[in-house]
Amino acid sequence: MKILVTGSNGFVGKNLISQLINKGYENIYKVTRDTDSSTLEQYLKECQFVFHLAGVNRPLDKREFVEGNEGFTSKLLGLLKKYNNKAPVLFSSSTQADKDNPYGNSKRACEELLFRYSGETGAKVFVYRLPNLFGKWCRPNYNSVVATFCHKISRNEPIEIHDPETSLTMCYIDEVLNEFLRALDGNPTKYGEFCTVPMTYEVKLGELAEKLFSFKANRESLVMPSLEKEFDRNLYSTFLSYLEEDNFSYRLKKNSDNRGWLAEFIKSKELGQIFISKTKPGVTRGNHWHHTKVEKFLVIQGEATIRFRKIDSDKVIKYHVNGEVPEVVDIPVGYTHSIENTGDEDVITLFWACEIFDPEKPDTYYVEV
Repeated sequence: MKILVTGSNGFVGKNLISQLINKGYENIYKVTRDTDSSTLEQYLKECQFVFHLAGVNRPLDKREFVEGNEGFTSKLLGLLKKYNNKAPVLFSSSTQADKDNPYGNSKRACEELLFRYSGETGAKVFVYRLPNLFGKWCRPNYNSVVATFCHKISRNEPIEIHDPETSLTMCYIDEVLNEFLRALDGNPTKYGEFCTVPMTYEVKLGELAEKLFSFKANRESLVMPSLEKEFDRNLYSTFLSYLEEDNFSYRLKKNSDNRGWLAEFIKSKELGQIFISKTKPGVTRGNHWHHTKVEKFLVIQGEATIRFRKIDSDKVIKYHVNGEVPEVVDIPVGYTHSIENTGDEDVITLFWACEIFDPEKPDTYYVEV
């Protein structure tokens, strides 16, 4: 299938093309502002589906709205007509199309051209009035508040919020791609004469900024914000895509002593915390118990013996573990427990605890196994 994508180097275009390639499509005609007229004409003569994503939304001169949106759409449809090519056309309009402003007027004019074209030729047109979009590869300081906030917050630059109560309707780029691929298969989600992306999110501007600041703070506090909601997971993925390329990593605080070292890795108010340790041969860690706190131990390098004793019993229980056979050991409450490096190399262990350690309420009582 020969697929034409206008605006192919834009935010939606780049994401769409990458997903088309993932789905096995090979004949993709990429149209940008630099595509010459003869090449565009040949593409429109041959293509079997058109994703019309190109548009002008931040021109220096408002007259460019007419030329870049309505003018280019008219040219595109005229060339399809010239070659009697009735390939379906998907058009990315905007929710601004129902507002009286230069950008919205130009988008509404494009919609009218497309509906008129469909009526005259019988070709299918899929018109999507898209809300605010967010996701990877969106240009900051342009027309996306999420891209701008992610870029600035990740670089410790100030952001401007005029009204934190401003409500935004947002859509994640992957949901847009899923819907566009449904349209490509002839199954768009329709709402009257328009098509729609069924999954959107409502968020206030101040709340959006607060979430993004918490994502940045995680790299220092290690406390992960809740990602239970799909919007938060999508927003967190988006935020990380705006990190500076020399700032993907961050150091953990390593607490060292004669036994080895221990470092906290991830903390979560809902899921507790994960930490990692290196223990030298012959060294024992632990010899304590908890009332309520439960843990999981996973040795990923070396050999170790994990011992348990119920605090009101003399019976000692042993588990022999090693990094070659991944084996998770649960640490029940009421059992004093320890882990000893019984091999010849350092033991590396991943620990999970059901709560973030609170020095004021440690729930940790030292008793030899």
